[in-house]
Order: sequence, then structure tokens, then C-alpha cells
Amino acid sequence: MPRNSADKEKEFDRSPGRTDEQPVDHIPAKVKFEIYGEEMIEKKVKSSGNSGRVYLPPNWVGHQVKIIRID
Repeated sequence: MPRNSADKEKEFDRSPGRTDEQPVDHIPAKVKFEIYGEEMIEKKVKSSGNSGRVYLPPNWVGHQVKIIRID
């Protein structure tokens, strides 16, 4: 039975030695973001269980925000 291109891709993904992981010593380059908005706040992320947390002003509740890690 002939294989289609999707089968070939699956076969390729399982090939030994192939990895999509970045090397441990790889440091991604910084990128520039240009965004428009109403207000900006710079804060430190605090630990919260298995995640991180940033508290924002109560008047921001219900509004859309964008989070960019800078360091």
C-alpha cells in the first residue's frame, strides 16, 4: 500500500538522533517588540505554587494585557 506524505513525516519524526530541543548552552537573542497601549507597569514576578504571579491594579480587571519577559 503506498504511503502518503503525512506518513512520511511521521516516519521522519521518529528517526533516531533527531531532536527539536535547543542545546543547553543556547541563549536566545533579544527581540524588539513595538506595541501600543494605555499604561505600562514594570514588576517582578513573584512565586506562587508551581507558577508565577504578577499583581495588577484593580482598575485593570477585565482589560486585555500583554506580558513580555525582559530578562
